[in-house]
Amino acid sequence: MEFIDLVKKRQSDRKYKNTPVDREMIIRCLEAARLAPSACNSQPWKFVVVDKPELLSEMASAAAGMGMNKFAVQCPVIVAVVLEKMNFTARIGSVIKDKEYSLLDVGIAVENFCLQAAELGLGTCILGWFDEKKVKKLLGIGSKRVPLLITLGYPDGETRNKIRKDINTMSSWNKYE
Repeated sequence: MEFIDLVKKRQSDRKYKNTPVDREMIIRCLEAARLAPSACNSQPWKFVVVDKPELLSEMASAAAGMGMNKFAVQCPVIVAVVLEKMNFTARIGSVIKDKEYSLLDVGIAVENFCLQAAELGLGTCILGWFDEKKVKKLLGIGSKRVPLLITLGYPDGETRNKIRKDINTMSSWNKYE
């Protein structure tokens, strides 16, 4: 599969088959995330994989708040992404340049995870809307932040055509237009 085909295949899946995901496949997704680049090689993330049915039910409840993400109850796996401290060099750079490198780094790692999942025939959806306090309590995370959850499973639907801005709208050459 060419890379552009993989990018076209990766989508936000909101319907999953009731099929468990093999642990080796999850490990391959974690390995893709682990290899992601980060500012000063800080790697400010930890991925917490939830696949135990009782805990998964509670995580789905935390994800499906205020009518959002109702599909989470179908997912055989939910991954919580925990924001870890950046190393000293990345923290200094983040302050000097007024850029939250750790969030950028987490985004890159999460997309690596999701692209690997797509290549394996798995579906994902990156969630930012969820009850973070409940997730932290369920997983014993303490004071660290959980910026994202990832649902993971076998998609129960077709790959959709992507509707995106025209390339000339989202890019320009040599100056901002």
